[in-house]
Amino acid sequence: MKISIFGLGYVGAVSLACLARDGHQVIGVDIDQSKLDLIKSGTTPVVEEGMVDLMASVAASGRVSVTTDAGQALLDSDVSLICVGTPSASNGSQDQGAVLRLAADLGKAIAKKSTPHVLVFRSTLVPGTVESTLIPILEAESGKRDGEGFFTCFQPEFLREGSSIRDYDKPPFTVVGANHDQPVERLRELFGHLPCKFLRTSVRAAETMKYACNNFHALKITFANETARLCGALGVNPFEVMELVCQDTQLNISPAYLKPGFAFGGSCLPKDLRATTYLAKMHDVELPMLSGILQSNRQHIDRAVAKVLESGCRKVGMLGLSFKTGTDDLRESPLVTLAEQLIGKGVQLAIYDPDVQLSRLLGANRRFIETQLPHIGDLLQPDLDAIIADAEMLIVGVSNAAIFDALATHVRPEQKVLDLVNLPNGKALRAEVEGLCW
Repeated sequence: MKISIFGLGYVGAVSLACLARDGHQVIGVDIDQSKLDLIKSGTTPVVEEGMVDLMASVAASGRVSVTTDAGQALLDSDVSLICVGTPSASNGSQDQGAVLRLAADLGKAIAKKSTPHVLVFRSTLVPGTVESTLIPILEAESGKRDGEGFFTCFQPEFLREGSSIRDYDKPPFTVVGANHDQPVERLRELFGHLPCKFLRTSVRAAETMKYACNNFHALKITFANETARLCGALGVNPFEVMELVCQDTQLNISPAYLKPGFAFGGSCLPKDLRATTYLAKMHDVELPMLSGILQSNRQHIDRAVAKVLESGCRKVGMLGLSFKTGTDDLRESPLVTLAEQLIGKGVQLAIYDPDVQLSRLLGANRRFIETQLPHIGDLLQPDLDAIIADAEMLIVGVSNAAIFDALATHVRPEQKVLDLVNLPNGKALRAEVEGLCW
């Protein structure tokens, strides 16, 4: 395949070398003539393990050419990979100047091309940039439409400096955000042989997941470092602690808990976070990330309260009360907090939870609701269908098949449903369904 690569920093230079190694004809494009001279002479423009020998080899193969002429490079290729930098501006926003200027130049070149061209944006871009900003520029400059005269897609890269060639050859996955089949198939030809999953998604999801990945990596590093600071104050070996944490691949290093939903609660997480931050204060250790978790968790509850109040509904049925599905434990349940907030705002509340019925509560749980939450206990009702029939809005707080079935059967078009659990049948319900943040 004939491929043009725009931007010859780490991602662009490594991609150029690896694609040429794999037998493709590659045109490297950059405004920095010194980079082009280095590549032309077989010298790597970036310091990276394995790049010295690889660049010398591909330069000698005759499969690599370089230029400053973006338009000609596009005309001489079938697929273009855009890898130009998108650094931070002084206010923290993304400086998109380079990619915007390039998009205009590429649009002008597409206007001269008789066959559809595939544009693959690999630069990290703020979600919505491709569809809302770049495609309109390309269409305006080319006089053609995306999906007809050219095809755009977004393919995030996962190359780490220092190990980028190894990461290119063995990525965690290949993700392509596209609205049309043709760019997906061209990228499958380029990258489908790699030993990983090839995943197609929407353009905006692909743009967003790149940020999510990088933020998660930053979060993990900060978690390990905050744990180490606390361990240092306690005289505990932090490497031993984190090694033990990573042994759990069922809950810790796993997809567990990585699904959007409602706030966390229960008898462990809130109290142990408080104990951790208090312990840190006693040893003059600052843990800003861990200290901010409970505040962020509370904002999730506040968001649910705001959605109910903004709806204007005064008669609300809450389906779920315990801190998570399948238990009757009400200790630090975010749904209890939500119920108390709504009661305080004058909302007429009726509550159903299949696992929290006074007649079935035993021992400590029964005493807890009778002594600590009597105002909530009085609102618990055993008849799910009656609650659905009487409510203007229904809040779904637990994942329960009986609740899902009852909603499918009895909910009415004039009712509203606030979904806190990602209802499996939400789109099929006759009511107006809104997720907490989806």
